[in-house]
Amino acid sequence: MSNLGIPNLDTNLEAELARGLDEVENLLSSHIEGDYPLVVETSRHLVEAGGKRFRPLITLIASHFGKGQSREVIEAAVVCELTHVATLYHDDVMDEAPLRRGVESANNRWGNTVAILTGDYLFSKASDLLADLGPEAVRLQAKTFERLVIGQIQETQGPPTGIDPLSHYIEVVANKTGSLIATSARFGALLSGADKAIVETLTTFGEKIGIAFQLADDVIDIASDSAQSGKTPGTDLKEGVPTLVTLRIMNSSRAEDAELKKLLSGPMDDATVAKVIPQLRSHPALNDSKKYLHDLANEAKQMLNSLPQSPARNALENLCLAIVERTA
Repeated sequence: MSNLGIPNLDTNLEAELARGLDEVENLLSSHIEGDYPLVVETSRHLVEAGGKRFRPLITLIASHFGKGQSREVIEAAVVCELTHVATLYHDDVMDEAPLRRGVESANNRWGNTVAILTGDYLFSKASDLLADLGPEAVRLQAKTFERLVIGQIQETQGPPTGIDPLSHYIEVVANKTGSLIATSARFGALLSGADKAIVETLTTFGEKIGIAFQLADDVIDIASDSAQSGKTPGTDLKEGVPTLVTLRIMNSSRAEDAELKKLLSGPMDDATVAKVIPQLRSHPALNDSKKYLHDLANEAKQMLNSLPQSPARNALENLCLAIVERTA
């Protein structure tokens, strides 16, 4: 496994991607400099807490289907990460989350108003970079932002009457997570001058792998202990966040699931989470969810069949494998 989390990565490509991610990190840090100390402090709070930088990585890999990692590609990768981090500030306010990326959330530390305005500030910094990338890039970002907002509204409202909650959830994930990862891939291909057909293939792939990426987190929340994942098991349960596994159980018609469904429907304290986690780990819904995730990752991988053989294609194929293996 490479340092970038992708198995069997070509060594030359790995070195190039690592260099690109260093440039992304430097630009990300320098671009949120400003004249008002509190805004700089609150903006750096989550940026410097780290994260997977999954979206910039996708942008950089996609650029290797064209002319490679130019300054424009680096800027687009930063736009995607700034957009992602901005949404985290807003999400934490809506979820009343106390922690994010292992540190105190901005809303918990400075209050909801400052957290919301920090997210807005980061959106403005993303727009500033976008202005140099041309009208097509600006329009792409606008369409992506529209989907991010729609996804959040869908999640907040819940499934309409008569709509399957699980189908609704997948649509929410496609809008809230898949859309920005699709855009990350599209930016990399588009700005590197890749062929139009390749741009479209990578965009579709990005959305599919983005959905898989989020659903993998759903499985990890239940199946992995904190030593494996770095995340406390049952975090989503405690926060009342619907996931692939819990929604499958809520859809179950098995009589023996009645008590578990009652527990999942109510408030979750630490004792309830500790009681529910073992039941979820032995429930068929967990294996069903893993299978769904495997199938999704395989579908994403098959989308790459039309692309020319290259280290970049191999990297994306192995990325599909890596996402699935996170839940093994």
